Amino acid sequence: MRKLIALAAVAATLSSAAFAAPETYTIEGTHTYPRFEYSHFGYSTQISRFDKTSGTIVIDKVAKTGSVDVSIDATSVNTGYPLFNQHIQGEDFFDTAKYPTITYKSSSLKFEGDKLVAVEGNLTVKGVTKPVTLKVSSFHCMPHPMLKKDACGANATATIKRSEFNAGKYAPYVGDDVTLSIAVEAYKP
Repeated sequence: MRKLIALAAVAATLSSAAFAAPETYTIEGTHTYPRFEYSHFGYSTQISRFDKTSGTIVIDKVAKTGSVDVSIDATSVNTGYPLFNQHIQGEDFFDTAKYPTITYKSSSLKFEGDKLVAVEGNLTVKGVTKPVTLKVSSFHCMPHPMLKKDACGANATATIKRSEFNAGKYAPYVGDDVTLSIAVEAYKP
């Protein structure tokens, strides 16, 4: 009988080890850069970014589930030119006086085997929410060599139409298609 109890205890320990709990990571703003790019009259591709981002990433690698919750300070838009930063924050584009925050909230994570390949969710810009799928080109978690705590990083992209978010001024001359790119790093608290 003792052997049976001992075997049951070992089996319970091993089976509980196979079920990892979700782990929460806090987005680190100095290593997270949401960028957007668009055609400028066909002359060039303009690239701008946001300098202030916060949020969380929750991942359960065993269950292949989790969530992404990102908040971008739209007033931190950085075009490389202060006058244009003000222009793009106006009513025709981000309208940051009324809508200072851009958010992305996931609805599901998609895996191929053990590899995270996409995040499905909702993007909200100027009070307009639309479904957007982020394609994940890389996702990697490991102990951070300098901070000595667990960290995850990813690169993800999506293409949206800015006119669908009430920001379509000058389209089609200034491209309606906008490519979003997010380089993100997040750390365990």
